Parts: sequence; structure tokens; C-alpha cells
Amino acid sequence: MVVDGVSGGTEETEEGADRLFHALADTTRRDILRRCVRDDLSVSRLARAYPMSFAAVQKHVAVLERAGLVVKQRRGREQLVRTDPDAVGRARQALDELETAWRGRVERMSRLLTGAADPDVPNPLEGPER
Repeated sequence: MVVDGVSGGTEETEEGADRLFHALADTTRRDILRRCVRDDLSVSRLARAYPMSFAAVQKHVAVLERAGLVVKQRRGREQLVRTDPDAVGRARQALDELETAWRGRVERMSRLLTGAADPDVPNPLEGPER
């Protein structure tokens, strides 16, 4: 994440965050996560719950798996899908970091606008003294 020109993480962690939030951006994928929190479900059972093809549900599960939000485990002839609760925590942590960064920015802007900034530093909003 880049905040005020400073990177908040490595390229790898940024790509992971992109995959995570891309996966969470879709209604069907969020629903799959909710269903798989309650019970490990096979992809075929999940597919019966949606008005789309089995292949489309498989693709949604693959996006969730690449993002680390679900884990597939073979049980007999079936692939069972389970939500990884640690991944949901990572999403929460990323959002908390964004919130902290933005609260800091808002606080700095507020101090600038109210004149509560360092008195030795000229306020760019006031212009030069005459």
C-alpha cells in the first residue's frame, strides 16, 4: 500500500491484498465463504445453490483458493471446500491498516485547516505574511 509516498508492504503482500479484495468483491464468492464457514461443502453441492454452471462455481472457488480464503481437501471422490478463518482475519487486518493510515491523514489535514499545526512552520493555506 502506498500512503503519502511510502510503501506499506512488499510487492508480494500487495499482490496478496489485491487477490484477497478481488475475491471478496463478488457477491457469489462472499456467499460461498459464508456457506463454507458453517460446513465443508463439495463443489458440486455448492453448484446446486447457484443459477450458474458447475464450471462457473469452480472458477469462483478457484479465485477464493488463490486468495487463500478457502482450502480444498479431497475426501474420497469429492473436493470439499472450507473457509480459512485466518484469511478472513488477514482481510480485517488490511482494512484496519487502511483505516489507521486514513485517520492519520484526516487528523493532519484537520490540524492544518484549524491552524493547530506547528507554529514555526508556515501554513501554506494562509499565504505569505505581509
